[in-house]
Amino acid sequence: LAMALRMLTTRFSAKLNIAMHNDVQAKVFRDLLNSEWGEITRFPSGELISRFAGDVNTVASCAVSWLPNVIIQGITVLGTLAVVLYYDPVMALIAFASTPAMIFASRRLLRRQRSFNQKQRQVAGGMTAFEAETFRNVDTLKSFGVEQQMNRKLHRWQEEYKEVSLAYNRFSIRTNLWLSVLGTGVQYLALGYCLWRLWRGDILIGTMVLFLQQRANLSSAFSSMISLIPTALGGSVAAERIRELTQLKKEPRQEKKISPVGACSVELKDICVSYSDDKKIVLSDVNIRADAGQVVALVGPSGEGKSTLIRLMLGLVYPDGGEMFLTDSEGKRYSLGADTRGCFAYVPQGNTLMAGTIAENLRLVDPNASDEQIIAALEGACAWDFVSQMPGGIHAELGEGGLGLSEGQAQRIAIARALMRKAPAMLLDEITSALDMETEQKVLSYLMNLGVTCIVSTHRPSVLTMCTRAYRVEDGRLTQLTEEDIRNLTASM
Repeated sequence: LAMALRMLTTRFSAKLNIAMHNDVQAKVFRDLLNSEWGEITRFPSGELISRFAGDVNTVASCAVSWLPNVIIQGITVLGTLAVVLYYDPVMALIAFASTPAMIFASRRLLRRQRSFNQKQRQVAGGMTAFEAETFRNVDTLKSFGVEQQMNRKLHRWQEEYKEVSLAYNRFSIRTNLWLSVLGTGVQYLALGYCLWRLWRGDILIGTMVLFLQQRANLSSAFSSMISLIPTALGGSVAAERIRELTQLKKEPRQEKKISPVGACSVELKDICVSYSDDKKIVLSDVNIRADAGQVVALVGPSGEGKSTLIRLMLGLVYPDGGEMFLTDSEGKRYSLGADTRGCFAYVPQGNTLMAGTIAENLRLVDPNASDEQIIAALEGACAWDFVSQMPGGIHAELGEGGLGLSEGQAQRIAIARALMRKAPAMLLDEITSALDMETEQKVLSYLMNLGVTCIVSTHRPSVLTMCTRAYRVEDGRLTQLTEEDIRNLTASM
């Protein structure tokens, strides 16, 4: 019967632990995705993974096991204390003689362990971030031949983690040794008291054995309660790290869904943007207009703010001043922000494909899309010619980050994914840099024929020949290019 009860308890605890873990993780995941983009990017990806996986697991395990153990040990302490008090109150006082010292030690242990626990988790998070970054850029690192350098860097992280762990281990050993000496002293005190009462004839040997046994049980139960403090402290530190994620500033959203009618125009008026930490101006006096069905280009050197402008339109960052709005075919105006993000199809620069099939990547934005719709989007993005030759076609498996495709092929599939959105406006961030000039013109021509408003961030002058309007982003300012400027730029190709 006891074995059956243990098996049932183990099974129930496992189910409860998994349920708690999944619930906490789902809440953290939901809160993270609903937080402002700038708040999330303050954390390295490896640190987010460390908190999302390790800290959530610590909190779930602590919640499932800690409270039942406290209840069990508490009942044991009270029950044993009642027995000892009934027979001899003095013995009860002797049994608790080490309590003040143990409480004092546990308070000191609490402070020190909290500090060590925080350091350990910070180092572990930094190590996870380093590992994630290394594996994400393994091709670049191998091309530079810096494997040994990365090994040394990992070794430094490991040494730092070892130093923190061993420092806490030394502190724990000293504390446990002191508590053991204290416990032994109390044990001999209790034995001396029992022998004295036995010599006086107040108790029998059986009673003395009972006293000593109950004192040992009481001391053991109390020590077990003290030993639960590190578990609670670890859970507390982990919960604090999780709470930092759940309390990130959330995106401002309205309950009513934005549903613009027809093609839309996009306009930014007198926009000023600065970094939130030092208020350094990134862009000032920005004015952009992209009318319905037009292709508008943003040109300029890298790092001048073209991607920031696109993030403004997507509601990922917010301006310090000015107006941003989208106007539909009926003249209804909507302020740009998180709520209007669904009105844009976005193609970011770089490889943003996810592990899975090509079809799964495209169905990310339209889960109910048919194979025919997927193929049509791939054709529009000039991607069907190579996808059709791949084993499995649209069901071909891709590795993480589109592994198995060239940069240009991955970019064309990302364009096809954006086309699946069927949004009235498209934002293309340096996407033509990975395309040859012929493919670039085919893709842009297809977008123009769709009648969507298209804003292209680019440093390639050839794009300008197909644009209705172009703006130069430079030195934190935005200037509209004249036809002569465009001719001069394209002539310099």
